[in-house]
Amino acid sequence: MNEPVTPLREVRESIDHAARIAQRETSGIELIAISKTHGVDAIRPLIAEGQRVFGENRVQEAQEKWPALREEYPDLVLHLVGQLQSNKAEDAVALFDCIHSLDRPSLVSALGKAMAKAGRQVPCFVQVNIGDEDQKGGCAIADVPALLEAAREADIPVIGLMCVPPLGIEAAPFFALLAKIAQENGLDQLSMGMSGDFETAILLGATHVRVGSALFGARD
Repeated sequence: MNEPVTPLREVRESIDHAARIAQRETSGIELIAISKTHGVDAIRPLIAEGQRVFGENRVQEAQEKWPALREEYPDLVLHLVGQLQSNKAEDAVALFDCIHSLDRPSLVSALGKAMAKAGRQVPCFVQVNIGDEDQKGGCAIADVPALLEAAREADIPVIGLMCVPPLGIEAAPFFALLAKIAQENGLDQLSMGMSGDFETAILLGATHVRVGSALFGARD
């Protein structure tokens, strides 16, 4: 009998298809299941299907859901993909395995101190305000080199760049621009692409795609 077609299977097949077109290995593309606003009952079916990498937007929400799940499933990996307040840096370092929203000098300072205190180096992506939008977080494109240098001085392991393109505009040029900025700064990992555009992101070099509604359904 054929296996049932689940949302997770559909997303994985779409990732495989985009990778083939781009002549890339699927193993080089990490699917992060964005579970923000969804409870443990919605997360468990994905874990049962083999998904192990999840993402949350808020430290407090993650603290409520994940410690018990991670005790039950020690191989789970948790990414912080939302904006991080400096006063939550210690909590974030304690809970998350990767942070995607390093975007300003004050957060570099807070995370550097938190990692030194915890003795735990958490890989980070620098979030770039790729569409130059006032309402969005992210480092200005022109400020990326200086922020990367500050992160290195603070002994923060920066592994790549992250972006959220403007809504309602074709995402591809913004993904291509992020890839160019990363290359210019010697970084090879790109956190870009969500439920509506992750295939395009893969074609343009995404190494981490952040997929929520395609896996969990629309949020309330």
